[in-house]
Amino acid sequence: MMPLRNIRVVEMGTYITGPAAAMQLADLGADVIKVERPGEGDPFRAFKGGLYSPHFQTYNRNKRSIALDTKKPNDLATFNALIEGADVFIQNFRPGVAEKLGAGEADLRKINPKIIYCAISGFGTSGPARDRPTYDTVAQAASGFLRLMTPPVSPRVIGPAIADAVTGHYAATGILAALVERGITGQGRRLDISMLEAMCHFNLDSFTHYFSVGEVMGPLSRPVVSQSYTFECSDGKWVAIHMSSPPKFWSGFLEATGQEHLASDPRFAERLERIKHQDDLIQIMTPVFKTKPRDHWCAALEAAEVPYSPAYDSDEALEDPQAEHLGIKVSADHALMGRFTTVRAPYAFDGEINRKVLPPPMLDEHGENIRAELQQRKAG
Repeated sequence: MMPLRNIRVVEMGTYITGPAAAMQLADLGADVIKVERPGEGDPFRAFKGGLYSPHFQTYNRNKRSIALDTKKPNDLATFNALIEGADVFIQNFRPGVAEKLGAGEADLRKINPKIIYCAISGFGTSGPARDRPTYDTVAQAASGFLRLMTPPVSPRVIGPAIADAVTGHYAATGILAALVERGITGQGRRLDISMLEAMCHFNLDSFTHYFSVGEVMGPLSRPVVSQSYTFECSDGKWVAIHMSSPPKFWSGFLEATGQEHLASDPRFAERLERIKHQDDLIQIMTPVFKTKPRDHWCAALEAAEVPYSPAYDSDEALEDPQAEHLGIKVSADHALMGRFTTVRAPYAFDGEINRKVLPPPMLDEHGENIRAELQQRKAG
């Protein structure tokens, strides 16, 4: 269940991309040591005041924290000792910043030639936009993804920090590939990954449609073709439906809603016509769904074998019977910060799921222990 249990990762990450990449590895069992600035730590700690914000908690479970100022000789020596025994180093500074902190690739490679050095940036390590500050919305916009997630009328940014999290996932994947290769060749790698490149790859469907048929996709392009819908029910709750292309799902939808007469309506008689007239179908079905509560519609759709789900908020999703059965919600107690509840990693190895979680660390929570480990290794 912990395939990376023999891997040590040193993370000098802030906000999301670097910490998210390291968390992916920590969830798989790696010993992740988060190096933070003394006194303040990762800026995400204080995003809502204090040094333990929910923003910080999201991407920093299963890690240990040590506070180091690498501009001070003693702290730099401790940092270098960490690097000496590390398999992976992760940073997400703007190009050139790591070098000023004594954490550039050349510095670390002298200490540990086999280390996997991962540098995450906004726009890459070269080019006209190299030094532009980048956050999630900027990367979404530059990759063409934001336009797919923005309401076409009265546009405004909506949704979570997708670009940050996606870049972290891609970085973790690249690191794992480099570790596999190192197991064969014995050589380390430098991995550079930018938020722009990660999001362009994540937006592959949009680019493929443009390159193949000249279609510039918009926010409604996919849901129209996939015949996806969200309807509000009489109790104010929502239900989501995705019928795709099998005719049986359309027939089941009509049966569940008592609208069988629409099967002979020329606007909806076959799939391509339903795609053309999705707005008409939404106009017809919206008042229908408002006549009954969500539970009624869910039962009817399930009986008709239509792909559906209640459109949950975060206070409901993990209470769903299937989510409870899978044990997606997990908790652990922190000695000082109290109960920590999160979502477990999605992996099952040989049918076994790891439900143990280490709460996000307080700043420098493990500094003393880590220094003691380094001293012991040096003496031994």
